[in-house]
Amino acid sequence: MRRAAIKGKVKLAIVAPDAAQNSLDKVLPLLAARRVRVIEAPSARELGEAVGRATTAAVGVLDAQLAKGMLVGSDN
Repeated sequence: MRRAAIKGKVKLAIVAPDAAQNSLDKVLPLLAARRVRVIEAPSARELGEAVGRATTAAVGVLDAQLAKGMLVGSDN
């Protein structure tokens, strides 16, 4: 996801609040600098399961319409 964020392709980021601080320290400043909206996932385990991994710190949504749809009804 970091590479896509650097290239300006990420429209929305979903971040696990329980991810390792080192991982969050790498990705959150980059997302802020790129003005990418960030929403919280329930956990790194649940976020990872949603994308076919054991755990993951963050997932980037590249499709603008999908990102917009995910934000509808979001509390963040």
